[in-house]
Amino acid sequence: MFEFRLERIIGAARAGTLALPHGEVRTPAFMPVGTYGVVRGLSPADVRRTGAQIVLGNTYHLHLRPGEEVVRTMGGLNRFTTWDRPMLTDSGGFQVFSLEGLRRISENGVEFQSHVDGSFRILTPERAIEIQRTLGADIAMAFDHVVPGQAPHALALEGMERTLRWLDRCRLRHEELAVETQTLWPIIQGGTHDELRMQSLEGTLERGPWTGIAIGGLSVGESKPVMHRVLEQLGPALPRDIPRYLMGVGFPADLLEGITRGIDLFDCVAATRNGRHGTAWLPAGRVNVRGAALTGSREPLDPECDCETCTTFPRGYLRHLFVVEDMLGMRLVSIHNIRFLVRLGEQARARILDGTFDGWSRDWLRRHYARAS
Repeated sequence: MFEFRLERIIGAARAGTLALPHGEVRTPAFMPVGTYGVVRGLSPADVRRTGAQIVLGNTYHLHLRPGEEVVRTMGGLNRFTTWDRPMLTDSGGFQVFSLEGLRRISENGVEFQSHVDGSFRILTPERAIEIQRTLGADIAMAFDHVVPGQAPHALALEGMERTLRWLDRCRLRHEELAVETQTLWPIIQGGTHDELRMQSLEGTLERGPWTGIAIGGLSVGESKPVMHRVLEQLGPALPRDIPRYLMGVGFPADLLEGITRGIDLFDCVAATRNGRHGTAWLPAGRVNVRGAALTGSREPLDPECDCETCTTFPRGYLRHLFVVEDMLGMRLVSIHNIRFLVRLGEQARARILDGTFDGWSRDWLRRHYARAS
């Protein structure tokens, strides 16, 4: 369990296999987000058919509803959701720090007001680990202090240093709980400040060893070139033999840009959120499924895609579903968007393994950006 086998590297792009208690994850890979223990609008069978190998659950939301003890009494997160493959739970750090006006930060943790019932609660590093232990996912994330993408140096420094101090507490509590079927991954912080990112990485590695490492605090308001710069700076200093997880990033071009810079795992809510609003992702960019141009079209949504949506339903019917506001349309486009990202990871992996990744990725990104503009 918790072993990572690196199979090939082309430039910085990597192909590997991560062994976890509930199965293997072939990387690079996209993780659909199941915030409340469900990938919005989709059944576990739907998600399995997209080829997804691992799903993310949200500690903050599952703590509020239904509560981790309810999940425990029903056999843990996998049995509760009936998802029989690997799962990862984030620590809740991003969610509580997003509650502007509803939370108070101290060295002990974050006191916040529930957006559900208004009750006051506190999430500490120890409590975040305990909740994740009770939920029972394969991978638990350390509790971190997230700052906005454009945070000034002083605020980014505060968040980075506190994240390291909290990491000590997370690791200690995880070791005390002696969780043999769950591993703990740390999170690199530091905003967009290069020296802070390196300090965060150095401090994290000093507290190791780790079975995986995450990069947080990106895709939170900074520009794409800045995100790319941070990844390029961190890449050579990251441990070679453990998986690298870029948190909250998962638009198609971002996925491939991240893989090109050495990232192995991604997650993002955008696939299903865009799907519910009628935006489908294609190699040529995006298509508005609600648009009148699709009226009567017998063409598949994406002729290159092998998902249930694209192999079964024509564009004209998908548009009709959105016009009449039937939930099937939201489900079908969400399925396609997840499959699009999962398949992009599969294609990148195959190209890394056969040695053609560099040319393929450059061509894919050039066509995508040209058509998207």
